[in-house]
Amino acid sequence: MGKRKKEHPVIEGLKITALAAEGKAMGHNDGVVVFVPGCVPGDVVDVQVRAKKRRFMEAYVVRWVEKSAVRVEPFCEHFGVCGGCSWQNLPYEEQLRFKQQQVVDQLTRIGRLELPEVKPILGSERTTFYRNKLEYTFAPRKWLTKEELAAGTEFTPALGFHIPGMFDKILDISRCWLQPDPSNEIRLEAKRFSEEKGYTFYDIRGHRGLVRNLVIRTTSTGEAMVIVVFGEEDTEKIVAMMGHLVSAFPGVSSWMYVVNQKMNDSLGDQTPRLWEGRDHVYEAMEGLRFKIGPKSFYQTNSEQAYELYKVVREMAGLTGGEVVYDLYTGTGTIANFVAGRARRVVGIEYVEEAVADARENSRLNGVENTVFYAGDMRKVLTDRFIAENGRPDVVILDPPRAGVDPPVVEVILRAVPEVIVYVSCNPATQARDIALMAGEYQVAEVQPVDMFPHTHHVENVVKLIRRKV
Repeated sequence: MGKRKKEHPVIEGLKITALAAEGKAMGHNDGVVVFVPGCVPGDVVDVQVRAKKRRFMEAYVVRWVEKSAVRVEPFCEHFGVCGGCSWQNLPYEEQLRFKQQQVVDQLTRIGRLELPEVKPILGSERTTFYRNKLEYTFAPRKWLTKEELAAGTEFTPALGFHIPGMFDKILDISRCWLQPDPSNEIRLEAKRFSEEKGYTFYDIRGHRGLVRNLVIRTTSTGEAMVIVVFGEEDTEKIVAMMGHLVSAFPGVSSWMYVVNQKMNDSLGDQTPRLWEGRDHVYEAMEGLRFKIGPKSFYQTNSEQAYELYKVVREMAGLTGGEVVYDLYTGTGTIANFVAGRARRVVGIEYVEEAVADARENSRLNGVENTVFYAGDMRKVLTDRFIAENGRPDVVILDPPRAGVDPPVVEVILRAVPEVIVYVSCNPATQARDIALMAGEYQVAEVQPVDMFPHTHHVENVVKLIRRKV
């Protein structure tokens, strides 16, 4: 006989007391932490344990005993299945409170840092339709919930988002509250036309199908870029699809397409082809214009990015005479934003296309005191590089979620800047990195910023100043 699968217990009357760092709710059962998705503090639930570890358990709700007084009704029909906007059931004020506490907890518990009074988190004025970029995926069969399966719902094609943790399962989206118009209309029309014409929707497992992905960018200036990704080089059908969408949405500034016949959806190594309009759109911020191409990175919440960059510039305390290093500069948005108050800005970024965008953005705005270098940060930022480019008075760090590599921290410490401004989308790795600098630098300011309402993600900016000898 085969080994019987161990059955996990049902926990009755679990009181949800807090939200965890990754957005799950949590309670305690006999001193053991139980993580439960879809709940808010104050809920009382019966849960089925699905995984039991030594120090914690993971479970899901099987019965609601009592719903929290702070709970609100989610406004999106896809809530709970989509996986995005997982805090829609929590009032925005409560979301901000938990994000603020998350920043404090991670800086003190992980970094063991002494903090000044943390400034109140800057909430996003716009809490819906705030994203400027979304990527949708076509699939031949949409994901169905247990309830839909029980009701005999038909497996029709999908154009939407991946189910969390499932690379081949796509939830068909009727309306998304993340990106402003014409995003929803373009997605729905692309799907309708594809179905009407009998186009094959891409099967990621079988690696076949014509229509594969749809990328939509919108800007605060009112422009839009649409990139249709095809899985096959079928010229006749591509021409028909692109021609139809262009005629249906004449206000779009940039139409591009990609034929991606690889095994994965990444477009980093693909060459977008211009169909109509420009091969770029423009963002604007405080009199500056930023050119956004099909592969460009730009902060996803345009309006809140402006608030974030103002915090960075203020913490940098520039007077016009400083040399500033903007590490992990991306397309040079921060570098160009602060350049007007600095003597010289040196930007370093791994992605060569992003560095080309950064240089173009400086040229576009008449900024002449920036210089950008492309390459691995650990190889570019050396003692020799600093000697050649000038010792930085201010270092701005805006690394990816993984944080800063220790060798880079060591070079920064040897450069002894007076001020370090650390921008992070992951306060946990930020705390770890700042702890490496705590012997030489002290935390002077902490400013959380909410870039992604209705999610557990939080941006944080920390100002470090040299300790007085």
